[in-house]
Amino acid sequence: MRSQLYDKMKDEELVREYVSTQQNIYFEEIYDRYSEKVYRKCFSFTGDTAKAEDLAHDIFLKVITKIGTFKENARFSTWLYSITYNYCMDNIRKQKKMREEAWDDRMEFMEEEVDTELLGMKAEGLHKSLEQVSPQEKAMLLMKYQDDFSIKEIAQTFELSESATKMRLMRTKEKMKKLYLEHVALFALIALKILLFLKK
Repeated sequence: MRSQLYDKMKDEELVREYVSTQQNIYFEEIYDRYSEKVYRKCFSFTGDTAKAEDLAHDIFLKVITKIGTFKENARFSTWLYSITYNYCMDNIRKQKKMREEAWDDRMEFMEEEVDTELLGMKAEGLHKSLEQVSPQEKAMLLMKYQDDFSIKEIAQTFELSESATKMRLMRTKEKMKKLYLEHVALFALIALKILLFLKK
């Protein structure tokens, strides 16, 4: 059974100890703290359990090889989530490129994927909207509103200026609002048609 001593150590202390001693016990504690969180973020991009597990596994392999480059001018969680988001976005881009080539440059596959679920519950409107924005836009929103990244931290992750980051966030929020309203309106229209059909 692992000592409670490790439970009380800060993330940054665990990283420091692991880098200096190379003892697995420190990295295992980091893994225990973040494996589920990283998996959930991967799942939010893929919607597939097995794929999310594969991505999370790859991310921790990447983390263990890059952990010596971690600088303590940021939180460890911020550093880890930046790697997570970037890896997920890269993976999605690669998958999209492969699908586009396989479908002879047809660009509609993402829309078709969403269209098959138009009869989903109204509560899923926000989720559907999130699925229709680009991987970068999705990552920015999740960083800002799920993981409490600062504008500066998001800007550093994407190598943008803070003003450009604010502008992209604002545009993405407007796009999300429009997509959400479109989804809700369409759902209401379908529900109305079904109701009128049943009344006949």
